[in-house]
Amino acid sequence: MESSTRILILGTDSSGRILQSERNAAAVLSANPDGLLGACIDEVIPGAREPLLEAVKHGRERTAMLAVETSGGATLDAVVTVHPMYGGEPGGLAALAVIRVPVPLADRFVDPAVIRRALLDDGLPRIGSTLDLELLARGLMDVLIPHFCNSGALMLLESHLDAEEAPAGPTGPPLRRMAIGFDDGDPAWDAAFPTGESVIYPAGTPYARCMEAGEPELTALGGEGAARLAEVWHRPPVADLLKGSSLLLLPIMSAAGVLGLFVCVRNAAHRPFDRYDIEIGMEFAARASGYVESARQYSLERATALTLQRSLLPTGLSAPSPIEVHHRYLPGSRLIEVGGDWYESIALPGARVALVVGDVAGHGVKAAVTMGRLRTSIQTLAELDLPPAEALERLDSLMRTLGDREPHFATCAYVVYDAVSGRCEVASAGHLPPLLAPPGAASHFLAVPPAPPLGVGGDGPIVSREFTVEDGTLLFLYTDGLVENRARDIDDGLARLQRTFGPGAASRPLRDLCQDALDGVYDDQHRDDIAMLVARLCRIPEDHHATWELPAEPAAVRRARGLVRDRLAGWGLDELADSTVLMVSELVTNAIRHAGGRVGLRLVREGGLVCEVFDSSDGRPRVRPQDDEGDMPETGRGLHVVGRLAQRWGVRRTADGKSVWCEQELP
Repeated sequence: MESSTRILILGTDSSGRILQSERNAAAVLSANPDGLLGACIDEVIPGAREPLLEAVKHGRERTAMLAVETSGGATLDAVVTVHPMYGGEPGGLAALAVIRVPVPLADRFVDPAVIRRALLDDGLPRIGSTLDLELLARGLMDVLIPHFCNSGALMLLESHLDAEEAPAGPTGPPLRRMAIGFDDGDPAWDAAFPTGESVIYPAGTPYARCMEAGEPELTALGGEGAARLAEVWHRPPVADLLKGSSLLLLPIMSAAGVLGLFVCVRNAAHRPFDRYDIEIGMEFAARASGYVESARQYSLERATALTLQRSLLPTGLSAPSPIEVHHRYLPGSRLIEVGGDWYESIALPGARVALVVGDVAGHGVKAAVTMGRLRTSIQTLAELDLPPAEALERLDSLMRTLGDREPHFATCAYVVYDAVSGRCEVASAGHLPPLLAPPGAASHFLAVPPAPPLGVGGDGPIVSREFTVEDGTLLFLYTDGLVENRARDIDDGLARLQRTFGPGAASRPLRDLCQDALDGVYDDQHRDDIAMLVARLCRIPEDHHATWELPAEPAAVRRARGLVRDRLAGWGLDELADSTVLMVSELVTNAIRHAGGRVGLRLVREGGLVCEVFDSSDGRPRVRPQDDEGDMPETGRGLHVVGRLAQRWGVRRTADGKSVWCEQELP
C-alpha cells in the first residue's frame, strides 16, 4: 500500500552545523522545537554529513538513503538530498538538506499540506490521461486511499453512463458504484459494497442531499448511525465497518450537472473530517470531475461506435449443406478497437456460395459506416448473381462516388464456389491473396490477377481467375491485421499462416485452425481488427443433381419434359413434377427461340429444387408488362409463368453465355 511522504528541510553551514530548520522538521526529528539549531546534521541524521561535505566541496547535488530516528523513537527510511548554496558569507548557510520521510499511517491525516500534496500534486497527474472509465475509477480510489480516507467509493449516475437509461423514478436516480477502496484488507468491504452495483438513495439522506444540491455533506456516524444504515440496507456487516466513522460526500460536477459523488470514510482511529478536509476534498473532486467527464464521454462514444460496428457485421453465414464455413472476428486493441473489416458467406441458387472478406482503410465510426455500405452492396450484388470481377467493379464505382464527399478506399477478395462442378471463381481488389489448402498437399497462396483497391480506380478492368478444387480443400480469406503489425514483417506473417495450414490441416476442425491462426496476435498492443473466413469446399452428392445437353430444335422441349419428370420421380418429388415441367418447357423454349445453339439443362436438389437452363446468349430476358386489361403479351408469357410458379427466379452470366434459373421449395 502506497504511503504519504513528508518533506523536511534543514539549512547547514559547510561543516554540517544546522543553522535553520522548518517547523515540521523540528517536530519530527526532535522533541524540543529548538533542539535542532546548532546541532551537527550527523547527530540528527547519522551518515548525512558525508554527502553534505561532498555536495559543498564539488558544488553538486548529492542524494543518499539513510535511516532517521523520529522524536517518537521510530526509525524511518529517508531519502536525503543535499543542495549546495552559493553566494553566502563565510560560516553562513552553505547547503539545504531536503529529507523525504514516509508519514506513519496513524498520522497521515494530520498535516493538511501533506494531504494536499499527495492528492493534488502527486496522485492526480499520474492518472489524468486515462480514458477508460473503470481504470480511472480505480485509479482515483488509489489516490484517495490511503492519502485522504480509510475507505471510499466512486458513485456515478446511471443516466450519465448509459444513454438508454430510463429517467429517475419517484424514489430517486440510480447510481452505479464504479470502484471501492479500503486500507485494512477486510474482504467484508467488497461483500457489503460490491463494485458495479446500482443503488438508489432515498430523499433526505446525505447522499440524496449531496446529489440534489451539488454541495459536500459531512456526517458523523456513531454506533447508532452505522447500525441504522446496516438495517436500512439489509447488510449487517455495515454496522461494524462504519461504526464510529466520519463520512464525507464530495459531489462530482460537470457542465451536464452532477455526475455522481465520492464517498470518503475515516474510521474511529483517525482524526474526523473537518473544514480543511472539505476544502481539500472539493478541490480534488473538482479536478477529478474533468477526468471523469472526459472518460465518460469517451466511454459513451466508444460504446456507440462498437454497437454500430457490431450491428453492421453478419449475424449468420449461409452456404450449401456440404460446405462447412467458420468465421472469426477479433476487434483491434483498445487504441484502434473500431475498424472496417468484414466477412460474408452467402448461399446462392444452384448449390453455389459467395465468400467475401474486405477491409476498409482507417478506423473509427467512418470506417464502420463505410463497411456497412459495402456489406449491403455486396449482398445486393450477390443476389443479382454478378460474377466476382463485375461485382467488385460495381463496388469500386460506389467507393469512388462516396469518395467525392468523404475519401475512402477498401480492399476486398470475392470468391464464388459451385458445389455441383467444384469450380471456383475468385477476384481481388488490392486484397491479400487467399490461401488454398488441398487435402494431402501443401497449402499455397492463390495468384489472383492484381487490381487496385476499391475507390482508387485503375486503368483496366478487374479480372477473375477460375479453377477446379478437390473435395475437402480449405479456402482461407483474411485481412491484413492477421499477418502484419508494427513489429513483424508481412512476409513473416504470411509464412506463419502457411505453416498453420500445413499438411493435415484439411482434416482438422475449422474452429481449431482459426484459433491457431490467431495465436500470438492477442498480445499485440497496436493490433488492427481482424476478419477471417475459412471454408471446407465439397461437392454435393452426385445423385442430388443432373445435367443434360439439348439440341436447339423444338423437339428438345418434349425431351426436356420427360427427363425432368423421370428425375423428379426418382427423387420422390412427383408433387413438384407438373410445375417444374411447365417452367422447364417455357425456359427451354425461350432459349431455343432467342439464343440458338445447344441448350444446357440442370436440376439441383440442394436447399430447394433449382432448375437451370443455359444458353450461349448474354442478353438478359425481359419480362413484358401486362396491358391495361391485365392480359399478357403474346411474347414473354414464359417468364410470367415462371414468376408465378417459382419461389424465386433470376439470371446469371456464365463464361459462354447465361443461365436462367428458378427455385421451388422442397416439400
